[in-house]
Amino acid sequence: MKKGIHPEYRAVVFQDVSTDFAFLTRSTIKTRERTTWTDGKEYPLVKVEVSSASHPFYTGKQKIVDTAGRVDRFRRKYGLS
Repeated sequence: MKKGIHPEYRAVVFQDVSTDFAFLTRSTIKTRERTTWTDGKEYPLVKVEVSSASHPFYTGKQKIVDTAGRVDRFRRKYGLS
């Protein structure tokens, strides 16, 4: 590999903001936030909206986000309960 052209590959904590689930892995992503992991060391922190802890495919739970009653309006319009 050529020196000086590749991004830094380092340990990073990814945190799912909807479930507060976090995991430590390696990545080249850049972030300004930092957090302390269970080993007492400080790592860069990346906040994500969806992870395996909150995605319906992995959890088996469907979560409907209702924006201004759109789901209710749809169900009334098409006679669904």
